[in-house]
Amino acid sequence: MRQLRVLALVSENLVPPDSMEGSSDKEIDEWKTEYDVITTLREMGHHVEVLGLSDDLTPLRNAIVRTKPHVAFNLLEEFHGVVTYDHAIVSYLELMRQPYTGCNPRGLMISKDKALSKKILSYHRIPSPKFAVFPLGRKVVRPKKLGFPIFVKSVIDDASLGISQASVVHDDKELAERVAFIHEHTQADALAEEFIEGRELYVGVVGNDRLQTFPVWELLFTKSDAPIIATRKVKWDRNYQEKLGVETSEAKNLSPQFERQIARICKKVYQALDMSGFARMDLRLRADGRVYVLEANANPNLAFGEDFAESAEKIGISYEDLLSKIVALGMRYRAPWKL
Repeated sequence: MRQLRVLALVSENLVPPDSMEGSSDKEIDEWKTEYDVITTLREMGHHVEVLGLSDDLTPLRNAIVRTKPHVAFNLLEEFHGVVTYDHAIVSYLELMRQPYTGCNPRGLMISKDKALSKKILSYHRIPSPKFAVFPLGRKVVRPKKLGFPIFVKSVIDDASLGISQASVVHDDKELAERVAFIHEHTQADALAEEFIEGRELYVGVVGNDRLQTFPVWELLFTKSDAPIIATRKVKWDRNYQEKLGVETSEAKNLSPQFERQIARICKKVYQALDMSGFARMDLRLRADGRVYVLEANANPNLAFGEDFAESAEKIGISYEDLLSKIVALGMRYRAPWKL
């Protein structure tokens, strides 16, 4: 790939240092993705300018006008502290006629709304757990179709905010208490869905029109019999990870035919939710072989050594090649202003 002018968009508080030297593991965990992407792009010969954003779009406009980047590498997950505003940033980039990496505004908005995306999956006959939404401030009345155990989470928040082992409830009293917890701690509606016992699987997808899937990855607890749930502590607490023996690796004992079936499902989800760029699909596999789609994650974690990059590496796509592919997809995406 030719040398490009890249504008890396990151949260203002996640602008990485030039070196990891002297930083603690906890500090590195905060900005590792940003560091890995920016450092690698620079090592590949691209000119990368880093822009930290918080609640003002003026610096973004000024940077685009001043540097005329070939592409904006979007690493933002929120704006003004609101996770659902990420699609607005991408919309602004389109208004500025600025190519960018990752998912388009429509795909971001739909996939971030877990209830809406589930309705779309249901329309397309894509298997997903039964669910109900309990709006903020409303009384919890469980529909009869929704049986226990039930998994409760926020409709909009990501990074497993509000998710723990206590998210799985077994009666109406526990359900009401957990919904109240989600309302209070996330200030968002609560999504209650059928809890699917089984294996937790992840599948990376890249592409705009022609899609490619990566090998099926799996979350494992090697030191615990606790239900496999990707809680916030499982994702971010190193001591807790060590205690449970948290590992992710290529899923074992899946037939080639079954892997192709999963790939077809994931591509169908990607297209149904109008996604582009790259995404990670979260699924559950029951003991009887039935697969359920939990959610689609646009613009998943791109850190070196994490699930998405590791699964790409498994089929010979190096980290540098993965970033090049994501940049190329962003530059080729047919945004409305290009038509």
